[in-house]
Amino acid sequence: MKTIFEPFRIKMTESLKVTSRGERITKLKEANNNVFLLDAEDCMIDLLTDSGTGAMSDRQWAAMMLGDESYAGSRSWKHFESTLRDITDMEYIFPTHQGRAAEHLLALTRVKPGQIIPNNSHFDTTRANLEFAKAQAVDLPCREASDLSANFPFKGNMDLDRLAVLLKDHHERIPFVMITVTNNTGGGQPVSMKNIKDTRQLLDQYRIPLIIDACRFAENAYFVRSKEQEYESSSLLDIAREMFSYADAATMSLKKDGLANIGGFFVCRNQDWAEDFRNALILQEGFPTYGGLAGRDLEATAVGLREALQLDYQQYRHATIEYMMNKLLKLNIPVVQPAGGHAVFLDAARFANHIPPQQFPGVALVNALYIEGGVRSVELGSLMFGKGDQSAPQELVRLAFPRRVYTQSHFDYLIEVVEEVWAARKQLKGLKIVKEAPFLRHFSAWLEEID
Repeated sequence: MKTIFEPFRIKMTESLKVTSRGERITKLKEANNNVFLLDAEDCMIDLLTDSGTGAMSDRQWAAMMLGDESYAGSRSWKHFESTLRDITDMEYIFPTHQGRAAEHLLALTRVKPGQIIPNNSHFDTTRANLEFAKAQAVDLPCREASDLSANFPFKGNMDLDRLAVLLKDHHERIPFVMITVTNNTGGGQPVSMKNIKDTRQLLDQYRIPLIIDACRFAENAYFVRSKEQEYESSSLLDIAREMFSYADAATMSLKKDGLANIGGFFVCRNQDWAEDFRNALILQEGFPTYGGLAGRDLEATAVGLREALQLDYQQYRHATIEYMMNKLLKLNIPVVQPAGGHAVFLDAARFANHIPPQQFPGVALVNALYIEGGVRSVELGSLMFGKGDQSAPQELVRLAFPRRVYTQSHFDYLIEVVEEVWAARKQLKGLKIVKEAPFLRHFSAWLEEID
């Protein structure tokens, strides 16, 4: 059928505050032209992130009522542990309150100043934690990723040729290599099973561990099933198990494919790694069987991990993203192709080609979408990934889809908003920073329009 069929019924609704254009202009000015500083209630369609913004299922809410809030060794911990062990087959499992806590403790325990951490592409918090530890975070996306309009099926892949050169020249400075699935920075693009396997074989030559950033592992499993012929009859669970089989460890924000509003984890196979992480976890997050989470959160994420691996859910989610991307393409609006796993990415460099990277065309587009239709999105460009006068490789705007939150009519409205901004794109103005933080500046920066 052509109509997208949401595989759920709605039991409860949440009212949205409908604002006027004038109200939104005032609110954005008060937020110093940074949508992160807006109040959520002033955003009619909030696509800032898909992290922790999804709707939980009836089974997750029911599971929360079974939460065992015992400090150590609770039933909820056992449920969480057994679920993760079944999916990842990792021996050592540690919950954390969210993904960046796992990244922070990984950097704290395994990274030393001057080391190099390659990745297909580090996302913002991963990079920040590694750089805070005085290491160098190196992005090695495949060459096809640089062509935003190319339909290469696995544009999230690691560039194995460049990785091989880096390993040959600097393997003694590389404590581990990471692969992010899906590759959020590069447009939510998937990584093939073959690429993960080939990366593993390359690292084995130097006995260097592989760590998977698994925030969207279930979405990546769906792409593998859809695009790699040998997996077309495999379950998403079996595909996920094979992905993790090539890794020595993994971090994850459960606010993505855990289908929950909070939570994260670190898992590994190495006993020494586990001991170091456990000691740091106790100091900063809590006892290792709760890791900063309530028992009810452990229950909800254990159920959510299973639901994320349901084929009908993934089919619906990807159909929605492809629906919007195809509508925008028919309007000649530049987007990253093919459709990613969790968002539609607008190519802000082409959308606002009269604004140079140093004046943040992505931010200009983000702000215009908010003023036009109350839509909050996020810039993935020179504000987020640039430094000083150094611009980012790409200027993107991410429209991240919260899981199980919006219906097709919301996305039809969103398409209309993007179309209106596209028609008036020459009116967009560049911006300059008037205040910024030393790390993750995009979260709190103040900006002004350049007349």
